Amino acid sequence: MNISGLIITYNEEKNIQEVIRCFDFCNEIIIVDSYSTDDTLKIAQMHPNVRIIQNKFEDFTQQRNLALDNAQNDWVLFLDGDERITPQLRSEIISELGNPDKKDAYYFYRKFFFAGKPIHFSGTQSDKNFRLFRKSKARYVTEKKVHETLYVNGSIGVLKNKLLHFSVSDYESYKKKMIHYGILKGQELAYKGKSFSILTQYLKTIFRFFKAYILRLGILDGKEGYQLCYLQSLSVFETYESLKRERKQ
Repeated sequence: MNISGLIITYNEEKNIQEVIRCFDFCNEIIIVDSYSTDDTLKIAQMHPNVRIIQNKFEDFTQQRNLALDNAQNDWVLFLDGDERITPQLRSEIISELGNPDKKDAYYFYRKFFFAGKPIHFSGTQSDKNFRLFRKSKARYVTEKKVHETLYVNGSIGVLKNKLLHFSVSDYESYKKKMIHYGILKGQELAYKGKSFSILTQYLKTIFRFFKAYILRLGILDGKEGYQLCYLQSLSVFETYESLKRERKQ
């Protein structure tokens, strides 16, 4: 079964080598890069089966769909720079692709790490995403600018083994990431015609922290849990700051 490994990148020199290794059973690897200024592409070009496409970043959905459009195979494995496949998950993927009764798309549950420390709660315990699917049966919804949504016109399965998600290398870089996500989400809301309300902004920000830290047991993850829940709520706050700016324009 031929499969294409896909990744979108921007300044992923710390991650790109390990991600490419995760694609070692794929017969092609496609990188859609947003004009990285570090050594991401230099490292990637060392691998013969890597094809690089550079495209100016507008939103994550556009980049992902561009990768799909350039994949030669119907089956694709999509990874982010901070995600890693375990040997057990690798074996499960290969086994599932050889199954005559296989589904058209598969959810991967993810194990979250904060600066190298595993996080067990804080809302991460139910975190899952589509990562393996047939491109002929799926497409990323264009209205979603961040936290991309894959629409699947087919059967759906869930893999047992978890994908490792090293989303947070340090506090400051994750803070920038969450603010960036918030800005894109605000633009998405403005595109949908949502109006800004300062009351909604503060209520949703407070509830997001309460939900992650108390209801989803982030308090049990210690200092890292508090920081993670705070940054999640900060992203909500920045979403409405972005919406407010967009509505003024």
